[in-house]
Amino acid sequence: MEKENRKTLDCSIIIVNFKDYKMIDNCIESIIRYTESIEYEIIVVDNASEGDRIDRIRDKYQCVEIIKNKENIGFAAANNQGIRIAKGKFLLLLNNDTLFLENSLKKIIDFVQGKQEDLVLGCKILNADKSRQVSVWEFDNALNLISESLFIYKLFPTSKLLNRFYLNYIDLKEPVEVDAVKGCFLFCANITAKRLNGLDERFYFYMEETDFCYRLKKTGGKVYFFPGSEIIHLDGASTENVQWFKFKNQTIAKIQFFQKHAGRGLKFFVLLSSYYLGILLRIFVYLVIGCLRFNKQMLKKSVFYLRELTIYPANRFSEEARTKNI
Repeated sequence: MEKENRKTLDCSIIIVNFKDYKMIDNCIESIIRYTESIEYEIIVVDNASEGDRIDRIRDKYQCVEIIKNKENIGFAAANNQGIRIAKGKFLLLLNNDTLFLENSLKKIIDFVQGKQEDLVLGCKILNADKSRQVSVWEFDNALNLISESLFIYKLFPTSKLLNRFYLNYIDLKEPVEVDAVKGCFLFCANITAKRLNGLDERFYFYMEETDFCYRLKKTGGKVYFFPGSEIIHLDGASTENVQWFKFKNQTIAKIQFFQKHAGRGLKFFVLLSSYYLGILLRIFVYLVIGCLRFNKQMLKKSVFYLRELTIYPANRFSEEARTKNI
């Protein structure tokens, strides 16, 4: 497929990259290997990778267009850059650490053709060893968040009441409507993404896909989990700096989601208190396990959770912030 053929594009695949060459190379190679019978483009948005290695991707793959940012502007903002220039009828927001295993896009496009409602769709996500990875979840409420904080959901993996991840433990054969799908593979119509003004750029990293799904459902759209296709997601961090980045930004994004959608009243207080309760418990649990097993990694996690207690982001979703167009 040539880059110039833009008039009949079925899908624009947008991949955000940060300081990586090998993973994104493997990702694009898997897309090209398995994607047939549809017209597509690949847009790579690179967040300030060093050197010229990302330029090799453009040289190697003629179907790839690259946007190069001079600084890391965040995952949501980078995806929006791709969305703004995307020519496809549909969009796929795809992580650079994913691998196609089959012609996923053809299966998904065949499924959504003819559906009139605005929709977002995710597929089945697998770990590198082909074990199941969390692909869908329900939005937080007081009960399931307390259950998660206290590890109760581990005892009741298929309980809809106590486990917001319960659908991942059920062997679903048919597409099902859900609350939110994992952002490493987020499929929607181009017109839908533009109507929602893309991802909310106030989420720097994490929760942007949950917010996108939440906003879509509030306007009458639907979110589907499509178990008829699967990809691999190489999710994980190996260095201390990357680990703390993950811990820190997950907490910031979670609290920001509460700030944006739970208001200032009792609901916000209950959700926030339940979340911090989970952090406190994990400090103790990982400290004890780390000491008993002489496990340095567990002790690091305990320290990371302790550091999370110091995090509380400024409310960028308040009336004052909205007035200033932040």
